[in-house]
Amino acid sequence: MSRIKETFSRLKAGGKKAFIPYIMAGDPDLEKTGEYVRVLSECGADIIELGVPFSDPLADGPTIQMAAERALKAGITLPRVIPFVKKLRQHAEMPIVLMTYYNPILKYGEERFVQDAVNAGVDGVIIPDLPPEEAGNLIRSTRIAKIDTIFLTAPTSTEERIRRVVSASRGFVYYVSITGTTGSKLALGETFKDHLGTVKLLTDKPVAVGFGVSTPEDARAIAQIADGIIVGSAIVKKFHEDPTTAREFIQKIRDAI
Repeated sequence: MSRIKETFSRLKAGGKKAFIPYIMAGDPDLEKTGEYVRVLSECGADIIELGVPFSDPLADGPTIQMAAERALKAGITLPRVIPFVKKLRQHAEMPIVLMTYYNPILKYGEERFVQDAVNAGVDGVIIPDLPPEEAGNLIRSTRIAKIDTIFLTAPTSTEERIRRVVSASRGFVYYVSITGTTGSKLALGETFKDHLGTVKLLTDKPVAVGFGVSTPEDARAIAQIADGIIVGSAIVKKFHEDPTTAREFIQKIRDAI
């Protein structure tokens, strides 16, 4: 059983939902990122989603785009993020998922990436611009290495598409709550709830909701219908603009979940 699957199983047995915060590796530097991971862990994060900076982050809104720019200016790239995860493993026991785009992996080399990632202690990978139809080689190599591949489904996904995504996903299924980029405003209507319900009916894997979850109230509402809550832009913004209140903000989200 993967560390991600074990985490969701343990939480489910206790009647709890997963808190999955996102931060950008290297924003503003790796030393600070390590400090942020410790804060998140102390506040009760169940899984850490660690962003890999990229120059063309098509799924990300302004907050994470600017975080990526700051990290890139600091010289942070995938070859530096992977050994950083290995260093985190000295004190971090929770699952760590890399959120990256495919170009850095292609440049790094798929087989080399998978081998180095598993050796560093990476538990899963999210690649927004790599659909399951084009991920065959990566899926096969990550299965062998026991790294979970997490694919995305959205409010616009058809039932056929949902079936393909949940079949290819391991660890959990990432449900994009909005038809937009990260940091956009969340809208929890009946259509959203019905569609998320359809996803959950089509898989027994955990479903975590991200994009647009920015307040404790958002997190509390999502926790009623999802297995996990992913919070990214709001946390990245808080660490960057008002780090003195970041711990309090993150704790409120954890408590709401």
